[in-house]
Amino acid sequence: MTDKLTEAQRAADLAPLLAAGWRMVEGRDAIARTYNFANFVEAFGFMARAALWAEKLNHHPEWFNVYKTVEVTLSTHDAGGLTILDVELARRMDALA
Repeated sequence: MTDKLTEAQRAADLAPLLAAGWRMVEGRDAIARTYNFANFVEAFGFMARAALWAEKLNHHPEWFNVYKTVEVTLSTHDAGGLTILDVELARRMDALA
């Protein structure tokens, strides 16, 4: 199991993600972001590419798609909150978007 982020890791790793558009989820130790694309095909393509990274990391997002919008929430359920896996997947998703 992966350990939850330490306070030092949170300061170093979450700050750039929060500045890039991620937000803390109220009432949970999780981060979320909404991606908007030009159309459904681009949104679905993003999800397909992100799914490949999720499989490689063995870490899967909570996500919701309607037309050109993809809403993503990341948290490591086994650890009970945010871990380095969430940070890594968020970085990968940002790079793909």
